[in-house]
Amino acid sequence: MKKTLIGGIGNVLLGDDGIGPYVIHMLESRYAFEEDVEVADLGTPALDLTHRIAGLHSVILVDCIASSDHEPGTVLLYDKEEIMRQVPSQRLDPHSPALVECLMTADMLGAMPERVLLVGIVGATFEPGETISPVVREAAGAAISELLHCLKQQGTNVKEKMIPSDPAMWWSTEFAISSSPAQG
Repeated sequence: MKKTLIGGIGNVLLGDDGIGPYVIHMLESRYAFEEDVEVADLGTPALDLTHRIAGLHSVILVDCIASSDHEPGTVLLYDKEEIMRQVPSQRLDPHSPALVECLMTADMLGAMPERVLLVGIVGATFEPGETISPVVREAAGAAISELLHCLKQQGTNVKEKMIPSDPAMWWSTEFAISSSPAQG
C-alpha cells in the first residue's frame, strides 16, 4: 500500500492551471521514488480526491493558485492546518477542485492523512488554449525543490536519475525547467 501521494492538480488546457501536472511530469522524469510513494497527475479532481487521499500518511499536492498579494511564479506552501482554515467555497460544477471538502470527508471517516502540503504556484494566465507562462514554468524548479525538501523531512528517500526520462507531456513542447532543483 502507498503511504505517500505526490499529486499534480490542474487543467493543462488552461494556461498556468496546468503547472501542477507539469511539475509532476518533470519530477517523474528526473527522480526515482520508493515503492510506497505514488506520483500522479490528478488532472482536475472533484470529491473523488477523497478516495485518493484517505488513509495515506502524507499527501503533497502541486497546484496553480490565484493571489493578488503575490507575483506570478511565486511558490507558496500551505500545510494541513492552513488549508483546513479555508471555508469551503460554493461549487460551480461537479468537477471543481474540492481539497477542503475532501480533507473534511477523510477526517470524518477517520482516514485523514497525517501530513498534507499544498505547493501552490501563483498563476498569471488561465486562458483556454494557452501554454504555461514562462514565469510560472520557471517556478517549477523551486516547487520541485520544496517537494524534495518535504520528502527528506519525512524520511522518504528519493534518487536523482542518472539519465532523465522523457517527461511525456503531450500538451507542451517545452520540457526544460530553467534551473535544476537542489536536493536540499
